[in-house]
Formats: sequence, C-alpha cells, structure tokens
Amino acid sequence: MSDHLSGIRAEVDPAIDLADLYAFPSPSQTGRLVLVMDVFPNARPGALFSDAASYRFRVRPAAIATDHPGALFEVGADEYAFTCTFSGPAESDVGGEVTQWGTCVLPGGEAVAFQVNDERGGEGHGVRVYAGLRLDPFFMDVGKEVETRAERRLAFLPRGTNSLEGVDVLTVVVEFDVARLFGPSSGTVFAVAAETVTAGAYPVRLERLGRPEVKNVLMSENGVDTANKIVDLRDLYNEEDPFRLGPHYVGAYRSRLNANLAFFDALDGKLDWQTGQDGTHPLTDLLLADFLVVDVAKPYAEDSYFEIERAVLEGRAHATCGGRTLNDDVIDTLYTLIVNAFHGPRISDGVDRATSLASREFPYLAPPNPDPPVPVSVPTPAASR
Repeated sequence: MSDHLSGIRAEVDPAIDLADLYAFPSPSQTGRLVLVMDVFPNARPGALFSDAASYRFRVRPAAIATDHPGALFEVGADEYAFTCTFSGPAESDVGGEVTQWGTCVLPGGEAVAFQVNDERGGEGHGVRVYAGLRLDPFFMDVGKEVETRAERRLAFLPRGTNSLEGVDVLTVVVEFDVARLFGPSSGTVFAVAAETVTAGAYPVRLERLGRPEVKNVLMSENGVDTANKIVDLRDLYNEEDPFRLGPHYVGAYRSRLNANLAFFDALDGKLDWQTGQDGTHPLTDLLLADFLVVDVAKPYAEDSYFEIERAVLEGRAHATCGGRTLNDDVIDTLYTLIVNAFHGPRISDGVDRATSLASREFPYLAPPNPDPPVPVSVPTPAASR
C-alpha cells in the first residue's frame, strides 16, 4: 500500500508511519503549491500525531540534468523545509474533547499555529496549514498486487477491490505562495520529499517518502535479487536522506531495483526495457532519486503523476504539473510504466478511485469516515514472499 506499513519501525509506531505524499499546484490559485503528507494508516477516531516526532516537508529547486550521466534531474542545494510539531493531547475549550495543537515552522523561521481537526486550519505569512483526521485518498487492490508478484503473472481483475475502502489517516496539508516564500529566483520546478524525524536537537530520521510504492513494491523481495535474500531493505532505506543516498547500502538498493524491474518487465511475456550490459535497468537511477517532481507553473491536472519524468525519458517537454494529485491513479501508472513502458495498453488494478474523491478546495482531503472498518490482516505488498 503506497508507503503504508513500509518497514518494521513503521508497523510498531503508526503515528510516524508515512503513508503517502502529494504535491500539486493549487487548482484555484495560480502560483500556490499544495503539499500533503498522510501518516497513521487505518487511523481510528481520536488518533493523535506523535508529540515526540517532527513531520517535515523538504522542497528543493530542480532542473533537467544536462551533464550528469544516469541522473535525469539536478537538485539544487537550497532547501525549503516546513516542519510541523504537535503538543501532547489536551482538552479542547469547546465541548471538552481531547485535541492537539500544532506549529508549522516555515523555511524563513516564521511559525504558523493551528488546532488539529480545525477545518479552517492555521494561516500566516502566505501559508495555510491543516492537520487532522481525514479519509485516506489512496486506492489499490492490495491482494491482487501481492498475488501478481507471488504468482509471477498479472492477476488484476477488471473490477478490483479497494483495500483501503472507508479507512482514515492523519494528514498534514500545507499550501503556500511559492514566489512569496521562496523568492522569484527559485524557479517553478521543485523536488519534494517528506520525512518523520525524532524531535529534539539531534533529529534521527524515522521514515522518508518520495514516490509511492518504491519501498513496498519496487524494493520488495520477489526471489529475483540474487545479491540479497535476507535483509529487509526498507528500514535501511527509510534512514537515507531523500536527496543524497549514503554510500553504504546504495549497491544493495541498486541490485534490488535492477532485479525487480526486469522481473516486472517480463510479467506480460515481452520485454520493453533494454537493460545495460551490467544489468542496470534504465529506470534504476531515476527511481533512486526518490522524490516527487512538480512544476507549479503548469496548471493543475489530476492524471499527472510521473509525467515530467516520462517527458525527460522520451526527450520532450513536459505538458503537465507532474507531482502527484490526490485523485491520481498512481498504481495504474506505475504498473504500466514498469511492465510495458507505455508501449501497450494501460495496466489497471481494477480500482479507479478512492472511497470519496478529494475536493479542489482546502484542505482537499475528504472528511473522515466516522465509523471506519476495523483493521483486518491485509497482506502488505512487501510480504508476498
């Protein structure tokens, strides 16, 4: 499931478990960028953010690479971070309900305060912030995706089952005026990642997230990576800086991606990607640069995930905002990319939308299900073998 339950640490402490990351231009206001981070999969009413962790969006200017073999994007050294922290549970002034208060520190050091689950959110310095319980916007037939990898065949049905039907998550939404916050020289194309880190003077990274399903699908153990059949790479990968992989385990990540991407390519009985003589898959370096790429100068488009990356691969100018919107069917896009490189019909998992569509107005995610289903034991994508 996207990035839900993407490692042992995340399973133990769901409050720091990054489920999804979204980045898209405001549908209604030119020049504003929306960032969404979902945490706490299968959250129940009364779920709380951790008061011992920081929830952070990291944004850097990006450009199409011109002189770096293997890399498609050059990511600038300048970074704009939005760091949200939360109080412990407190009794609300209205109705005596338990609530939390949050603070979002902006790139320039200013802070925006807000109350969790307040629909209005907090506002200041050209920024709006919301945090609270909402309906999970992600949708996917998890069981059939797991079966696809376990049986080594495309197992999706024309009408699939949304494994996330009616479930809730905690979300953090930040919307801001790019030029006002970053300055006019920052450009319009940005690399976006999210992370949860321990609070305090010496933060330790707990989880990191860029593109959906990198850990749970693309780095899953499918019995084809001969270099590593023992270690679960996901928690190691979660400790990595989203914009700069350390040298110690990059070979392991590369080996897993090379093996898995060749495995996915063969699922339809033909090969659409040409690997190098050393076995390197054409997508490996791109996917190791694991962040969303969004162009705030392009208009909002719901079916835009991976479009900027595809445009670079195909040697053309991108036509959409890229990034990832809340209603985008990223599982179909991902599987079509890795199985037939968009040279054949679109591959669908049979689930085309979430329980309720997200709106085009702040805070975008649909209101929570007041009576969500009791979590059941659903096989996670990484647990197929």
